[in-house]
Amino acid sequence: MTGTVVERLRGGLIVSCQAPQGSPLDDPRMISVLALTAAEGGAVGVRLNGPDHVAAVRRLTGLPIIGIDKVETAGSEVYITPTFAAARGLAESGADLIALDATRRRRPGGELLGELIRRVRGDLGLPVMADVATEEEGREAAESGADIVATTLCGYTAETSGAALPALDLVERLASRLGVPVICEGGVASPEQLRRAFDCGAFAVVVGTAITGVGRLVRQFAAAAPRARTP
Repeated sequence: MTGTVVERLRGGLIVSCQAPQGSPLDDPRMISVLALTAAEGGAVGVRLNGPDHVAAVRRLTGLPIIGIDKVETAGSEVYITPTFAAARGLAESGADLIALDATRRRRPGGELLGELIRRVRGDLGLPVMADVATEEEGREAAESGADIVATTLCGYTAETSGAALPALDLVERLASRLGVPVICEGGVASPEQLRRAFDCGAFAVVVGTAITGVGRLVRQFAAAAPRARTP
């Protein structure tokens, strides 16, 4: 089952259907519309934040769902599915894969990455997508049993701050050196960049803001209008 779900993503576009907290789009109904639009447009999967959004989309489509749960915890910078409890909530809501922070940063409660991956795969029976920032983290995640390694967090850790995105060089290194699929995620802003990611060896590519970042796009266009330039 694990292999089947992962294989369905091969060579395709995964759309991250998320919205900033407080946005009118940050609602299960709105996220469901975005996810269905992505499916209609040819996406092979969607990445969703939170059990409520996962459950809402699960009721409407059989498209593979990569579930994450953003949970902020005092004393830890890790917030993408930081604990097994968060992963379990996503599994119970219908996620097909669990994505989680696989950086070297300290996890809440001191939980170890390898143990978390083992429990998600063993206790929940779901494949794990390891969001990393560096080549070393990708290698460690693969060695710990992750089914997929993704470049999601490159540019978002202290060590990689300011890195050019999308991190195509990281995709290329990981794809050539790991024995698991590598997904390019983060900063993909055009179809041309998506094609380049596949040329670098990506198994699949996640695009979020460039497709579903409606609020950001509106602000960019509004700022270019004459009215915005009027003193």
